[in-house]
Amino acid sequence: MTEFELKLQSAARLAAKGKVSRRDFVQLALAAGLTATAANAMFVRVTRAEPKRGGTLKIGISDGSAADSMDPSLYVNPFTGTALQGTLSNSLTEIDSKGNVVPDLADSFEPSDGAKMWVFKLRTRATFHNGKTVTADDVVASVRHHTVEGTKSAMKSLLATVKNVVADGAETVVVELDGGNADFPYIMSDIAVMPAKEGGVDWESGIRTGPYMLEKFEPGVIATFNKNPNYFKSDRGWFDRVECLAINDVTARTNALNTGEVHYMDRCDLKTLDILKQNPDLVISETTGYGHYVFVMNVQKAPFDNPDVRNALKYSLNRDEIVQKVFLGHGAIGNDNPIAPTVKFAIAPQPKHVYDLDMVKSFLKKAGAENTQFHLSVADAAFAGATDSALLWQEHARAAGLNLNVIREPDDGYWNNVWLTKPFFASYWAGRPTCDWMFTTAYAAEAAWNETLWKNPRFNELLVAARSETDDAKRAGMYAEMQQLVHDDGGLVNLVFNSYVDAHTKALAHGEVAANWPMDGTKIAERWWFA
Repeated sequence: MTEFELKLQSAARLAAKGKVSRRDFVQLALAAGLTATAANAMFVRVTRAEPKRGGTLKIGISDGSAADSMDPSLYVNPFTGTALQGTLSNSLTEIDSKGNVVPDLADSFEPSDGAKMWVFKLRTRATFHNGKTVTADDVVASVRHHTVEGTKSAMKSLLATVKNVVADGAETVVVELDGGNADFPYIMSDIAVMPAKEGGVDWESGIRTGPYMLEKFEPGVIATFNKNPNYFKSDRGWFDRVECLAINDVTARTNALNTGEVHYMDRCDLKTLDILKQNPDLVISETTGYGHYVFVMNVQKAPFDNPDVRNALKYSLNRDEIVQKVFLGHGAIGNDNPIAPTVKFAIAPQPKHVYDLDMVKSFLKKAGAENTQFHLSVADAAFAGATDSALLWQEHARAAGLNLNVIREPDDGYWNNVWLTKPFFASYWAGRPTCDWMFTTAYAAEAAWNETLWKNPRFNELLVAARSETDDAKRAGMYAEMQQLVHDDGGLVNLVFNSYVDAHTKALAHGEVAANWPMDGTKIAERWWFA
């Protein structure tokens, strides 16, 4: 290595720490034989790669609601997930950019007795925002918060197998299950740890453990935070301040990004993506995760209680055309299976539910539903493009002799007034990193978020058996059968496994992005920084 190359290497390290100007760096690079273009590109690369502290991050987030709550058992949308879970809170574990479960507030976790027992050792230096040390009692109370009588938490079904959760001293949590569960640490990544108090937990104050402390929370409007100076992760939480703005309208979010009101927006309008790309100060990010856009039928209400009706609907839409026209190719057809292709044990159920006029007419005739009108409730609050997708579906169905009536619902209040209320509606899932988690959350008979109210005895039998099976080959067979059952008999129309298509200013930098939830696993405020 030449003297100039050694100096360039040293300058790169200093530039990453902000101690060498662009001009001085470029001069050294030119002397080392680089072109001016290459020198400038190298400077940008090395200065962006090293995290820097400071600044106020402003995020424009979809799906905020006036009904949003500080209570973690009620986090149901990207706004509460990102602001109150990812920015404010921590869990025992988290999901990394590779989809693996790793320690968060836990220092380690170990199974025993065929994964019926899990022991979590806590970090010794983690504190709440009020300075109180996090103890095993806090974790125990936080877990139990999702299982108390009358809870509406989606975690209740996931935690139904927990026989007991106890503190073994101040730094050890022991969880006893009624059967083996090799995936249990994944579930703990979704439970925010809160301070214990007599009779439960303190969720009202917003005191948590995360990289930022709550300043203000206005449901459906804004949440603001200031840096936690005592955060237990010294290599996370780079901003001085974070503002999460609930901007449900995609045009308003786009305008906010273009004008600099926010630095990051989720769920770009794919129809105007080319216009955003023309802005030299913006970056379009696309992440393929587990998320999927769906239409769901309540199988306990007529006419959707007839499986032939459900199959007629599944064959009545041209998914290829919708994915190309509405999502401009940003996604993969779901084929009525909620398990993303990248999840372990995923299969591609057969046959594919393609657009087939003869199949539609045959199933309608078999069901005696040729003259039935099907009412589909939609709003783009469910997912960007939901309305356009439904209107295209309406055209496809009409050609097949199926009468689909699209009801355009208001965006505001959609998740309270339509979701889990109307019998046929558009919905969205961020997906889950394991088969068991996805199935237990949304398809188990008594799951709080079982949108379709589908209760298949064989499916539920397999769900319990697969969870405790430690032989991967046997487990794979069980999950394959379960995916096929949902595909064949369930009330799910999985339109597409969507890509997270977001946009942000070039001033923001980051490492590898996690795909378990939108916005870097909801942890954008913790993991990103200003370059």
